[in-house]
Amino acid sequence: MNRKTRDELIARLNRDAVSIASHFELRYRAIEAERANVKNRYGICYSDGTIKIRLRHAKTGKPLKYSSLIATLCHELAHLRHFDHGLRFRSFNQLLLEYARERAIYRPARVGERLPRGIAPASTPASPEPNEPRQLTLF
Repeated sequence: MNRKTRDELIARLNRDAVSIASHFELRYRAIEAERANVKNRYGICYSDGTIKIRLRHAKTGKPLKYSSLIATLCHELAHLRHFDHGLRFRSFNQLLLEYARERAIYRPARVGERLPRGIAPASTPASPEPNEPRQLTLF
């Protein structure tokens, strides 16, 4: 992923974060791309409000689906209110995802599901090469 693509993706995530965060009265400092060598997490939220999101698949290096990035963003934004993974955190995270889904920010597609007209499919291959890790299709 080149710098221009990364910067455009982070700008898009920032625009969506502003919408979600303002609705829930959350304050964050910055949304940043996680370092490319970070493989053990999708995102992290620091106590100062900085959120870092991994943009690429840990094994293939290919860009993650935008819906996966939004799911990670919502997860990290939820940590601004609940800095744990308890029941209140999980409930709040679901509220953020529902809000993002209602506004077509978060558009998870099920396997084999057709996307509505005008929404571009994710830029992942239809079938990976043998022995190549597959991206989860949860998002």
